[in-house]
Amino acid sequence: MIITKRTNSENKDFQALAAELEAELAIRDGDNHVFLAQVNRIHALNYVVVAYNGDEPVGCGAMREYSGDTMEVKRMFVPSGHRRKGIASQLLTELERWCVELGFTNCVLETGRNQPEAIAFYQRHNFKTIPNFGQYFDVANSVCFEKRL
Repeated sequence: MIITKRTNSENKDFQALAAELEAELAIRDGDNHVFLAQVNRIHALNYVVVAYNGDEPVGCGAMREYSGDTMEVKRMFVPSGHRRKGIASQLLTELERWCVELGFTNCVLETGRNQPEAIAFYQRHNFKTIPNFGQYFDVANSVCFEKRL
């Protein structure tokens, strides 16, 4: 049974999963990775969720305040051996629940064009494509999404 734990970016399991995500993205993003890694640092994230199968960390997601009513979803990741089991959906649901508890009414996020499975995942979860925002404004490889909660 998969359980989720709310924590922050000091969590060692989150840090290990985020490092694994970075390694995968470095391959997928190629030359764009240096810029994207700079805007996706994991220090000082107060809202992190880690999924566990027993004691084994099997996924993570995080969010940070983007504006007065909006949180930005960050660092969604499930290692390849644990994908297609509903873990990412469970993580995203928990992040959305936490957003609402904190009084936020909107979520935004960015993913890369080289991550078609992530794009399809967010579309299945009722995220709508929006123009690139913030630091992603001129990044051709970025795809940005929004969801009203």
